Amino acid sequence: MGLTHRSVGIQAVDSGLAIQKKTPHDPVVALAGNPNVGKSTIFNALTGSNQHTGNWPGKTVSNAQGYCKTAAHGYVLVDIPGTYSLMAHSAEEAVARNFICFGAPDAVVVVCDATCLERNLNLVLQTLEIADNAVVCVNLMDEAKRKGICIDTARLAARLGVPVISTTARKKADLHRLMQAVDETVDRKTPQRPLTVSYPAPIEKAVEALDVRLRGAFPNKRRRRWLCLKLLDSDPSLCAEIDAACGDGFLEELNGSAEMAKAQEILKDAGLTQDTLRDAVVTAIADTAGRICRGAVTYRQEDCHRRDLRIDRVLTGRVTAYPLMLLLLAFIFFLTIYAANYPSALLSAGLFWVQDRLTDLFTALHAPAWLHGALVLGVYRVLAWVVSVMLPPMAIFFPLFTLLEDAGYLPRIAYNLDKPFQRCHACGKQALTMCMGFGCNAAGVVGCRIIDSPRERLLAILTNNFVPCNGRFPTLIAILTMFFVGTAGGFFSSALSALLLTAVILLGILTTFGVTRLLSRTLLRGMPSSFTLELPPYRRPQIGRVIWRSIWDRTVFILGRAAAVAAPAGLLIWLLANIKAGDISLLQHCADFLDPFARLLGMDGVILMAFILGFPANEIVIPIIIMTYMAEGSLTELAGLETMRALLTAHGWTAGTAVSVILFSLFHWPCSTTLLTIKKETGSSFWTLLAALIPTVVGILACMAATGIFRLFT
Repeated sequence: MGLTHRSVGIQAVDSGLAIQKKTPHDPVVALAGNPNVGKSTIFNALTGSNQHTGNWPGKTVSNAQGYCKTAAHGYVLVDIPGTYSLMAHSAEEAVARNFICFGAPDAVVVVCDATCLERNLNLVLQTLEIADNAVVCVNLMDEAKRKGICIDTARLAARLGVPVISTTARKKADLHRLMQAVDETVDRKTPQRPLTVSYPAPIEKAVEALDVRLRGAFPNKRRRRWLCLKLLDSDPSLCAEIDAACGDGFLEELNGSAEMAKAQEILKDAGLTQDTLRDAVVTAIADTAGRICRGAVTYRQEDCHRRDLRIDRVLTGRVTAYPLMLLLLAFIFFLTIYAANYPSALLSAGLFWVQDRLTDLFTALHAPAWLHGALVLGVYRVLAWVVSVMLPPMAIFFPLFTLLEDAGYLPRIAYNLDKPFQRCHACGKQALTMCMGFGCNAAGVVGCRIIDSPRERLLAILTNNFVPCNGRFPTLIAILTMFFVGTAGGFFSSALSALLLTAVILLGILTTFGVTRLLSRTLLRGMPSSFTLELPPYRRPQIGRVIWRSIWDRTVFILGRAAAVAAPAGLLIWLLANIKAGDISLLQHCADFLDPFARLLGMDGVILMAFILGFPANEIVIPIIIMTYMAEGSLTELAGLETMRALLTAHGWTAGTAVSVILFSLFHWPCSTTLLTIKKETGSSFWTLLAALIPTVVGILACMAATGIFRLFT
């Protein structure tokens, strides 16, 4: 029994993963660090294409591992999730903690941000309490130099008792020095002697009392000391991992021992509860980090953060924060709307040219008309619509979103919105997941993993659909332009459309607050939790990495999922439009059946049917409406917005109808991709069903209210 390779090796705990080695002797190196320190950049630079991703067993947290070779060894590098502390709350932090504590890596490289080293040393000191071999990598030295920060790595290494290497992740020479230090650490014959944090006297006495009980089972004194601290802290999740690792009712036996009783009595006499004990431990680590940096980190300027503080006074100011956020949102929408028109038209022309060639092929092969209709006019045409409508806005919106993330503005948005979410008994991190929902609600749902509290995570998941994804933007923009802006087009038309779209989205954000507050007072009662929110320094974004990450990791991934559900939807729509009962298609029969209820919402049966058939992909709502009005057997594209407006007006559309369609587009069930993601993230059919019902009920009530008001005044 003990925290060893044998008892708590990589295969021994739920949080482990199957390490893929090229040879049995390849050492495993964990890359740890706070978020936004360049850890993944170092990982990508070292492993290149020799990497793959997956999920941690039993978790919804992704992992990345890769292979890196030096003159001495071939290493398996594991890029563990970014974490501020080993006192874990979220799933990501728990995975990081468990891999360092129980995964038994041969070495741990802790990556730090040179511009805020003292804060990053908190994780370093906690890691040194458990890791057998560690190397500290002080990254972003180029930014530190620009800010006038000088770091004496030799003095830091002497104080910490482990190698300290300064790096700029993009420089190969720096990464070579880092891996040389890893080689020396792995090959050293004697154990490292890292710095030991000194805690207040009562805590040290309690640790000493409990140490007597564990001395026989755990020969490693440093790990035994860490284990005593964590057992006294009584963190439920960590205690469960320790009990699983040690086995044989270890905790039950220990909690009933005289040594544990004596240790708890010492803490009680000193007035240390579980909360104050944790505060004392955190304070001691922070004080130690401050002493280590004193003299080792110097500033050539009196205040190197003066520029950041000046910017923060504006971007997070009480008066200026919210107007600037709205203006920035409107500007991003303007760029997305204005710039996406031309590539979308070109892409649509190209894809429909391919459709014509497919038609020629089917004709040459003498294929039956129904086969051509089902595959080309059904499946392919819907896919072409989805790709041509989704791809250009996503290819613009996601890089803009990632630029804000890289520049350091998104954490400021979370800071600004923290107070409103706290008033709703939710978590300020929900602001970040809400922003991700603008690109894709499924991505926003996945982003809810960053929220520690399960209750608050559910709140964020259930309300993420109230901000429209880019799949709903085409419908909103087209209707706003046709009925409230004008169809002339051009710069000013795009600007006015962006402003109106921002107003619609503001309504969605306010509804998010309202529904979140209602849920937190009823079904999901509870107080808001505190969380650590780092306001990172403003940085110059790496344009190439931003484009690659946003297009490959987000745009292509989401587009692929949307296309996967749009293809069968295209077949279903074609069948409904071409199979007739009497002289009317099944699609028209369904629309007629829904018409009475749709009239209560200020719409008609065709519109409501289009929303239902648009469940796999919101982008096809308008094409289905046009197809049904024109009695066509396949999706149809009109020449322009003016022609489309004339068609809609001829079928009874008014400004009131347009408002109802806008409201229902903003508030209705999530698309199939988002619901599948919710089911995967929550593991519950109940929460998935509720996630569909809540926005739908809000949409129905909003449309009924708007229709009532229009009928009252017209």
